[in-house]
Amino acid sequence: MNKVTTLYRPIGEREHLLLKKCGFRKWPPRLPEQPIFYPVTNEDYAVQIARDWNTKDSTNGNVGFVTRFDISSKYLSRFEKQTVGGRLHAEYWIPAEDLDEFNEHIVGQIEVIRKFTPEGEVPAPRK
Repeated sequence: MNKVTTLYRPIGEREHLLLKKCGFRKWPPRLPEQPIFYPVTNEDYAVQIARDWNTKDSTNGNVGFVTRFDISSKYLSRFEKQTVGGRLHAEYWIPAEDLDEFNEHIVGQIEVIRKFTPEGEVPAPRK
């Protein structure tokens, strides 16, 4: 049996719409100004970003979502885990040119598990 690692990704409204277009099966391509894809290792860190940063970004609809997905642990081991602040702030840095291959190793669908607005947490969309 292949082991999987659960990762999280905080996203805004624009990326949520692109993810929806992809059928919640893969991450959309990065924009030229986004050379790195940053999934994080825990829900608490993803919540911090979605709640505290994404809800303040008017270009992204002032909304933050937390997504969760599984990826092959063997594949993920190719990338080094980065700590970018405290122990809670662990993430992987996936070069944009590796995103297609990264997507091929996602197991199952990407789930939207939480949603935040400037007023606080609201029910996450089912799809």
